[in-house]
Amino acid sequence: MKEAVAILTGGGPAPGMNTVVGSVAKTFLKNGYRVIGLHEGYSGLFSQNPRHENLTFTVADDIFNRGGSYLVMSRFKPTDDNFKNDFNLDFFVKNNVKLLVTVGGDDTASTANRIAKFLEEKNYPISNIHVPKTIDNDLPLPVGSPTFGYQSAKDQGSVIGRTLYTDAKTSENWFVVAAMGRSAGHLAFGIGTACHYPMIIVPEMFNKTTITVDKIVKLMVSTVLKRKLMGVNYGAIMVSEGVFHDLSAEEVEKTGVQFTYDAHGHLELGKISKAQVFNTMLENALAEVKVKVRSRPVEIGYEVRCQTPIAYDLVYCSMLGMGVYKLFTEGKSGCMVYVDPAGEVSPLFLKDLQDTKTGKIPPRLVDINSNKIQSVIQNLLHFITPEDYEGAKQYVSNPEEYDFYKILNW
Repeated sequence: MKEAVAILTGGGPAPGMNTVVGSVAKTFLKNGYRVIGLHEGYSGLFSQNPRHENLTFTVADDIFNRGGSYLVMSRFKPTDDNFKNDFNLDFFVKNNVKLLVTVGGDDTASTANRIAKFLEEKNYPISNIHVPKTIDNDLPLPVGSPTFGYQSAKDQGSVIGRTLYTDAKTSENWFVVAAMGRSAGHLAFGIGTACHYPMIIVPEMFNKTTITVDKIVKLMVSTVLKRKLMGVNYGAIMVSEGVFHDLSAEEVEKTGVQFTYDAHGHLELGKISKAQVFNTMLENALAEVKVKVRSRPVEIGYEVRCQTPIAYDLVYCSMLGMGVYKLFTEGKSGCMVYVDPAGEVSPLFLKDLQDTKTGKIPPRLVDINSNKIQSVIQNLLHFITPEDYEGAKQYVSNPEEYDFYKILNW
């Protein structure tokens, strides 16, 4: 029987999933391997009857430029007992699988790290290579290198964001926009910057103070007041959903939302409209100070996850797929495939990236002190500063409480 490679996709969708799968398949098929697609993520590895199929060139060629994922995804997270009792080694032996390719974000990468250790401990002759995916852009790749899917999601999110900004200007109202980003604010900051939103709020901004509902609200009000002083009666506010993750339990209660949690212990933010929550907060705060503003909530999340990948990700994901084959032929395992801006392929070993205590792969956060981010904050955002105190007194008696830098303790 021919040697085979198995590939699975975990977590949530991102543009380019099919490009990676298709490119891996085409490359390995061309070099004489069978390619097996595992459906339902990691659950197939711990099932006696995994749902799988042989991926042919025709299938790979049909899916490589499509959005979504041909391989059904899953957030299944194996427990220690699963590893001990359920790992389906027979599947690998019977199918002569020499390489397991996992495609996913931080949780999928963390599980890939566990699997790499497990295979090594058991002396199973199966290599494991991970492909870093997520629209959140939060896997710890070298500076300047995005996770695949981020650029496409940002592009589509910016199309929506620009349309909303035009609507705000046309109707002289405001939009409160929430963007996906569980741990990091890359997507929110990227879309907000592309659309020149006057206020962008991401969790990394609270690096010198505890994040609270009150501070989030004051930042939103700050930009509305500043624009009124400028004679501008419209605007849009971008907030990363990740701010919820940094709120204490007491602060989450203040939002009035009853959250549930997923299999990884994360707030299931997809089940509620973050934009609606933020917008209600803004409306209540403005009503309290008797400032009349019309605002509307808009969510940017599921709309961008399964879109057709843009050219950047089509090329990038193709390089990642071919890079998997290069690393495999070099005997690499237990690593993420990394393709630098020049197209050079190298491994990033998961054991070197992991948190030494938990074994999890930590998220890459927005570098809030970088020149790029600070330039946007200083030149594109609008907010109250000491120079505005006197003028802002026509709207609020305590303008210093809406001072951007004081709120963040910068």
